[in-house]
Amino acid sequence: MPSPSRRLQTKPAITCLKTFLVSYSLIFWFTGVILLAVGVSGKVSLAYLSLKSETGTNAPYVLIGTGAIIVIFGLFGCFATCRGSPWMLKLYAMFLALVFLAELVAGISGFIFRHEIKASLNGAYSDAVQTYNSTDSRSAAVDYIQKTLICCGVNNYTDWVGTKYFEEQGFPISCCKDTANCPVETLKDPEKAPVHKEGCFLKVTKAMEANLGIIAGISFGIAFFQLIGIFLACCLSRHITNNQYEMV
Repeated sequence: MPSPSRRLQTKPAITCLKTFLVSYSLIFWFTGVILLAVGVSGKVSLAYLSLKSETGTNAPYVLIGTGAIIVIFGLFGCFATCRGSPWMLKLYAMFLALVFLAELVAGISGFIFRHEIKASLNGAYSDAVQTYNSTDSRSAAVDYIQKTLICCGVNNYTDWVGTKYFEEQGFPISCCKDTANCPVETLKDPEKAPVHKEGCFLKVTKAMEANLGIIAGISFGIAFFQLIGIFLACCLSRHITNNQYEMV
């Protein structure tokens, strides 16, 4: 049993650890809220990213699930810290360790399989161009991409030639350089149609590669951020156990 003077000396250290851990848990909780928001936003715009094909990405669902779990455990961390329960703090530290490992695996896997992701996107967009009809959601996604990125087709504008839609209607209006000045009678003529020549896939992949370093840095930064929480939770749990500290 530690002496009263020793317990009085350790109380400030425990209070300091509690303050840091509560602050950390709140930040951790906030990152969960951000992941939730990004996941929901990604789910809303899923049609534009995966073209709602069978090869569509499940990333928004992963973000939503991860964000929800982090929000719950962030609140649990605050409760465990305020309660001063060693077993709760150990459970919190164990969860942070699992999140740390999961984020590392996810980041490394995303980097390793980036070529497969690009190939999947290429296949999805190519399929959407071939089945384009200007009315369904996948066609709307193609129009959105072509208008936003100022492009036409997958690799270039000639990808439309030979499609069923081109034989009937010509190039989509979204391919036009100026939609207000794009005569319908010229859309069936690849030589005269005033459309963009550059394909969309190259522009999409360039944007992905340009942001890959930033995304990887943020991902690994967030992952290693968990180590701080693990350290604080373990230290607080040990101090409480060793000094038989009890919350009032």
